[in-house]
Amino acid sequence: MDQEVRVEHGALVAAIREVLEGAGVPAPVSRVEAEVTAEADLLGVPSHGVRMVPALVKAIREGRATPDPQVRIVRERGATCVLDCDNGPGRYVSVLGMRHAVGRAREAGVGVCLARRTTHWGRAHAYAWRAAQAGMIGVCATNAIPNMLAFGSSGRLVGNNPLAIAVPAGEGRDPVVLDMAMSQAALGKVGTYLREGKKAPPGWGLDADGRPTDDPATILASRKILPFGGHKGAGLGVMIELLTGALSGGLLAHEMARSDASGLDREATKLFLALDPAAFLDPEHFCRRVRDSLTFLQTAEPGLTVLYPGERGWQVRDRYLAEGIPIPTDIIAELRALGASPG
Repeated sequence: MDQEVRVEHGALVAAIREVLEGAGVPAPVSRVEAEVTAEADLLGVPSHGVRMVPALVKAIREGRATPDPQVRIVRERGATCVLDCDNGPGRYVSVLGMRHAVGRAREAGVGVCLARRTTHWGRAHAYAWRAAQAGMIGVCATNAIPNMLAFGSSGRLVGNNPLAIAVPAGEGRDPVVLDMAMSQAALGKVGTYLREGKKAPPGWGLDADGRPTDDPATILASRKILPFGGHKGAGLGVMIELLTGALSGGLLAHEMARSDASGLDREATKLFLALDPAAFLDPEHFCRRVRDSLTFLQTAEPGLTVLYPGERGWQVRDRYLAEGIPIPTDIIAELRALGASPG
């Protein structure tokens, strides 16, 4: 297991901003990018947090990601719009995409934004959550380069195309947030298990010869990850591809891989959808019903502990805000090499 140090949340955000601005990312972009990146670590998902910063810096320096993207609306009608995001940092442009969806939902009850020509957005959770913070139901999804076996294939055929849904639970309460890739586990999570010295659960991936394995290193070497639920996860991956790359007129997964197979997901398309509960009923009534549903789940069976979607992350957040976020020392060293001074 990696050695770790505890870093205060604000110090981690500042260190990421320092690195990005050193790579030419202007302050308004670096601020959002750093906040969303550190948020993944804060909520206990290190595979999608600060560990991804060096790869983004490398992509910027190589001209594969645009540090100061010129984001523009290229098509719109009523509650919908399409953005060209100039292959800018994925977290920043994704926050913009959900803001467009939320703004249109305030007017029409629903807002939909397709953001094409983006890069890796980190964690889907971040953008659905921001819709819920605005009192909306948020849905977001993205296509990705083929990284998952599907339909009996021997090689990577479909992207694991994450989907997140967030539902507000009322003033002062954390929302319910489901964030899931179409694979049993993202490669980043497999990497986390390797660093933590854990075996991979059954069904996560195969070795180079197509045999099941519980060794994270073997799965990372073969890069043969499996869809959840067999044809169900694979089928959802295909449908998300059609709702993103196909619907935007952007690149499809296999076309993205030909352009850049690094995992940056350059030229990806992201879907952002916001629903205003007030278009359907009194918003507070809706939130009460959400809480009623959660109460039932958590009290229906004596002795059964139920964590609703997203709850573990809120618990981790509260602990890490008090104790600091555990960051592996090798990541601290990489940040320092890039010019940052985390606490």
